[in-house]
Amino acid sequence: MPIAIPSHLAAIIHELGIAEELLVARGLSVFEEAEALELAELGEDGRRHLLAPHATTAWVSMKEAAFQEGILLSIVSAFRSIARQTEIVRYKLAAGSTIDEVMSVCAAPGFSEHHTGRAVDITTPGTAALEIEFDQTPAFAWLTRNAQRFGFHLSYPPGNSKGYQYEPWHWCFHCT
Repeated sequence: MPIAIPSHLAAIIHELGIAEELLVARGLSVFEEAEALELAELGEDGRRHLLAPHATTAWVSMKEAAFQEGILLSIVSAFRSIARQTEIVRYKLAAGSTIDEVMSVCAAPGFSEHHTGRAVDITTPGTAALEIEFDQTPAFAWLTRNAQRFGFHLSYPPGNSKGYQYEPWHWCFHCT
């Protein structure tokens, strides 16, 4: 069954060489961009990490609860616009990756949970950001035990049906 892809996204998807059949086969959904965003965290590098209001509240509560147990969590990436996602895919393609390689680690523009303003990529001190080894940290163990209490779920576990690599750092507030 075809996905209802808005025309503005269809043009981007086609230009990037992403086949609609691939999106359908992986059961991917279009995500609308969040309209209301607020500052969830200011990175050490000054980067503003934005989330939807309810996700911001949940993130701050979860981060504080982790801190109370000696676990430091911080955001690597939060809201990402469709335009920014398009830039990321273009960059990876220009660097020589195939579209299949890109699509195993990166969502097509319009198909990223980050567009919702509810997804966060998380890190902890002493760990390289966005690396599978994050799952060996006390922070990941804490998230596995506690994130659901705050409405966050691991989006891409090993062998996930969406075809993305295992991403132990990617958690989404009320995303399924």
